[in-house]
Amino acid sequence: MAFEQLKAGIALILDEIEKRPEDRHILQSQLRDKIAELRSLGLPVPDDILKLEMELEEDDADDMFDNMPV
Repeated sequence: MAFEQLKAGIALILDEIEKRPEDRHILQSQLRDKIAELRSLGLPVPDDILKLEMELEEDDADDMFDNMPV
């Protein structure tokens, strides 16, 4: 049952990211925590969640350079 509860929690976080993009960084942290919970319990992380995690990491790296002078 833990797997289903964690997946449901991840789905809620993803919905919140869509609704509140301005809070994306806070919500991404919560998402990482849920993924870490799955891993710590030895549960599989769904491929779509892994892909999303990688995309969010790439977005974070891109955002880091948005305000750098050229």
